[in-house]
Amino acid sequence: MRIGIGYSNTSNSFESGKFVAQTAKKDIDSPDFFIAFCNSALNAENFFKGIKEIAGPVPVIGGSAVGIITGDNLSYEGHSAGALALQGENLSVQIHSTGDIDKNLYDAGKKLAERFSPTDDSRLLFLLYDSICQAATPATPPIMNASPQLLAGIEDHLKHSVPVLGAGTLGDFDFKPTMQFCGNYAASRQALGLMMSGDFNVYHAIMHGCTPLDGQYLTITKKKGPFIYEINGMPVCEMIDEVYGSTEWRKQTPVNFLTIGLNKGNKFADFAEENYVNRLIAGALPDGKGICMFEADLDEGTQVQFMLRDTMQMIESVKLNTKKIFNQIEADHRKPCLGIYIDCAGRASIQSHTATEEAACVQQIFNEKNTPLFGFYSGVEIAPFQGSSRGLDWTGVLIILAEK
Repeated sequence: MRIGIGYSNTSNSFESGKFVAQTAKKDIDSPDFFIAFCNSALNAENFFKGIKEIAGPVPVIGGSAVGIITGDNLSYEGHSAGALALQGENLSVQIHSTGDIDKNLYDAGKKLAERFSPTDDSRLLFLLYDSICQAATPATPPIMNASPQLLAGIEDHLKHSVPVLGAGTLGDFDFKPTMQFCGNYAASRQALGLMMSGDFNVYHAIMHGCTPLDGQYLTITKKKGPFIYEINGMPVCEMIDEVYGSTEWRKQTPVNFLTIGLNKGNKFADFAEENYVNRLIAGALPDGKGICMFEADLDEGTQVQFMLRDTMQMIESVKLNTKKIFNQIEADHRKPCLGIYIDCAGRASIQSHTATEEAACVQQIFNEKNTPLFGFYSGVEIAPFQGSSRGLDWTGVLIILAEK
């Protein structure tokens, strides 16, 4: 594989698109595709037009992202933008998209999946979708497009024939509307996929970083859609007030430090972070009667735990899992060609209140391994977890493409 990466932090959206595409394409004869992202400080449509000025008929996927991660850059401030160009021998690429996903996520996933034709050497379906169903306002938290229904529609058709990894996209920390790049056009409320087939392997790892608040299991007793009203028969906002010792958390979107965790392992065994799916709390409802979740997949009767975002655990998980995946590639006698890091925007130091950017640990290891890295900050991360692909919150998902 031949890889090119471009980065920019300039305010002219069209010129930024041209620059990152030119930089990424500089040493590549004929790219098979581009992946490109920009934050909401840029006009995403004009940025896309700038990329297409250079890319021509070559498809461009991507869209909004809170920030960009490369081997040399890590930024979610200013006018952060980046692009990846990839050219591969014996590489087959399919790109498809579908719109209006907010109307019926399951149907959108099914419709998208039906447009792909997996083969025996299909290695990856890279999925991107618009995270925003209703943008946040000064008085209300955002309502998100929930990944479980979208993924169910995809996997009911594909039948797990190819792993699905990817992200729900955000353009900033304020949950403004986002844009998706769908090959040859840009639009909102889209889901798009890149299916890659060929003689390479896909490795992936999930980076965690939450620990149980007190180990106590609680039961959701009243909820509707993405809104949870009661846990253990008690008003959930009052329970969280007690955890924080005040109501100040109700002003946060998303809520800092506290998440809701679902243990998919043995509930009576020692804590194992790899068994947990954590759900971000998008914010408190204006009337204080409930909370809005990033994902709507926690039903009444579900046993959950309050989880704390553990910054030390987060850093250790990143170091451990990044090194582990490189060790596995080496044991398989393969050469790592490219890393794609999908990092929850909540893990950025400005949000997680850490002195160190955890993505910088990924950068360091990739630079030591002399392997190109391209990444972005997302709303939801998607990766296989215990038999099927799931939307994940407050995680990092690392993908590495490796050849013999």
